[in-house]
Amino acid sequence: MPQSAGNGGYTMPINTQDSESLGPSVLSIALIGPDEQRRRAVASALAGSQAAVTREFATYPPDLDDVPRLLEQHYDVVIVDLDSDPEYALDLVESICTNGAATVMVYSAQADAELLVRCMRAGAREFLTLPMSPGAMDEALVRASVRRPAVRISKKTAGKLLVFLGAKGGSGVTTLATNFAVSLATESGKSTLLIDLDLPLGDAALGLGMTAQYSTVNALQNSSRLDSTFLSTLLTKHNSGLNVLAAPGKFAQAPVASNEAVDKLLSVALLDFDYVVVDAGSRLDLAGTALFAESSTVYLVTQVGIAELRNSNRLVSEFFAAGGPKLEIVLNRYSSRTLGVDEEHITKALTRPAQWKVPNDYATIRETQNTATPFSQGNTAISRAIQQMARAACGLDRSPEKKKGFKLFG
Repeated sequence: MPQSAGNGGYTMPINTQDSESLGPSVLSIALIGPDEQRRRAVASALAGSQAAVTREFATYPPDLDDVPRLLEQHYDVVIVDLDSDPEYALDLVESICTNGAATVMVYSAQADAELLVRCMRAGAREFLTLPMSPGAMDEALVRASVRRPAVRISKKTAGKLLVFLGAKGGSGVTTLATNFAVSLATESGKSTLLIDLDLPLGDAALGLGMTAQYSTVNALQNSSRLDSTFLSTLLTKHNSGLNVLAAPGKFAQAPVASNEAVDKLLSVALLDFDYVVVDAGSRLDLAGTALFAESSTVYLVTQVGIAELRNSNRLVSEFFAAGGPKLEIVLNRYSSRTLGVDEEHITKALTRPAQWKVPNDYATIRETQNTATPFSQGNTAISRAIQQMARAACGLDRSPEKKKGFKLFG
């Protein structure tokens, strides 16, 4: 259990300064230390540096549920005393790292190698030993300054989450998601990230002709230390400007990621990018994550076939009947001349009209697969369909000029 002061020291800061009033080069810091002597030693080391102890706490938070309230102040750095209660302090460090983007530092009078390793696994970036050697704090703050985003999170509007989900395997989810993401990055001119969550065999990067050193698995397995800086090291950039977090290039028997790990990845990504596109394959096990939150848009990719329409009907009824994310149904490989099923029956099967029809264009898709060149950068019926989807997603006119031939509706 955390130590507490008789006067409720956690809720009553000892020293307070408005973090919003600090200059852009000054780090805002929360110092949490139940032991006054050790806390004073750290505060003294901070004096005169390019930092400001925005708030000093004489106790740990009474409960880990209080961490979100602590992080509402959007500190750049949180410094935690380990020695007063090492086990609770480690839990506190992990909770801060999971729920926020602050650089977490810990301090201790014990130079314990095992404790150091446990701190780093919990997400701490710096382990400071007391008494502190000259310059140790300054060096740690320099590293924290490099990690800090140019714009503080409190002033950043979260990005838009766009999820591609297949009603059945083989519906073409990856092909549409990758080309949509490339088109969205190009049409919007804004920062765009494609995350391949179709694990373990996702091939979004392959379709874009990319080889990635790191993968979605690296992010999910290290969710406790995942922040803007760490995420950026895992990404690969496409020549269109699109950033990609790929699935592993080799098959790896990775443990199933928790919903919390997926949510952490999405929350960090949405703070860094204007648009986050997710290839979710047909993974219904992700239904309990933020992918299906009210703020997201889900593109349900299906085809005109008995199995596909049946699955689509079940998914729409189960996940989109009462609230939830915005749903847009995409009929892929659509050809009105060879359907054998009229639009009235399709709409009845889906329980609502499809917003998008992507034409069947085997030759273009085969060329795309053979050359690893996105078809969305071309000028064909299928590329125009994807471009219109992307333009609609970023608030632009779907079709600046009227085009003959394939009819698209939404």
